[in-house]
Amino acid sequence: MSEEANPRRPKRKTYVPKPETLALLKVSGNPINGLGETTVRRPSPFFWHPPDQHPYEELQNVARLSSRKCPGSGPAFMAAYNYPELVPVAEERSGASAEELTAGAREFALSHEADDFGVAAMDQLYVFEGYTVEEPWVIVLALAHNYDRLKEVPSDETNGVGVVDIGDQYARGTRSSYGLANWIRSQGYNAHAYPGPSANALVLIPPAIAAGLGELGKHGSLISRHFGSGVRLAGVTTDMPLVASGSSRFGADDFCKSCQVCTRACPPGAISEEKQMVRGMERWYVDFDKCIPYFAEAASCGICIAECPWTRPDVRPKLLATMARRGVVAGAASWM
Repeated sequence: MSEEANPRRPKRKTYVPKPETLALLKVSGNPINGLGETTVRRPSPFFWHPPDQHPYEELQNVARLSSRKCPGSGPAFMAAYNYPELVPVAEERSGASAEELTAGAREFALSHEADDFGVAAMDQLYVFEGYTVEEPWVIVLALAHNYDRLKEVPSDETNGVGVVDIGDQYARGTRSSYGLANWIRSQGYNAHAYPGPSANALVLIPPAIAAGLGELGKHGSLISRHFGSGVRLAGVTTDMPLVASGSSRFGADDFCKSCQVCTRACPPGAISEEKQMVRGMERWYVDFDKCIPYFAEAASCGICIAECPWTRPDVRPKLLATMARRGVVAGAASWM
């Protein structure tokens, strides 16, 4: 669905935030995110973390209220906060090998709502400052959007289809990650779940890339070879012996260098056409100060991931074949 076909989407750079919304952006988010920093460091707690950890509580409230005005969104997002209690860790540990345990975890996850599964060794760069994750492994689960629903974003009081699908996938991420954590605990190993939409200790996109679930897109979100940008993530950390999946490069990063779809579709013009230095790494970056006022007013937006060519089921196979012919699929993917 193009921006011209969706009456809820203003054309690029025609959007002007409401003065009362803009007034809540009291501190630029780009320095907090580490834009321009040349030294590698862990990310700082940010939007969707508890409000005592960042200066955006009022903007978060606007975003929540905006999305909750959309038909059906309230129950969809409330379901994302409904999860089972973690069961006690079994006293007797499974004697299965790391390969067998990895296969068992994958089988369990994919049969309990997850659409993709990857494993990466824990890196402290995956953990927000002020938080601690002690387990040596992280499993990342991917939950695919329904494309026909996602392309209806942004939502408003007249049409909540898109934002409801976002809430639905977060809810699936909660159920699948807590379910997997409990399965691991039943094998005698420790495990903790990290779903969205609220943020916690774990940054999800970097380990997802390391685990082979996709590449970082120009719009700052993961691009999956199976689902494009229409995917949400959930994580599980554990001390259960596992086998790393390894990253996978299929051409999304190279494609983003010349593609202009998301940059042209973004109403506030927040998506940069060039990579930038962020916390010591050159990577795609979205201007927080331009993005978040529209995000807050437009019920969580989602335009860039819906418009991404990789998200379109009829286009994605052609893109994969094209990038394979160009020979860009060899080598490991980087989250930089």
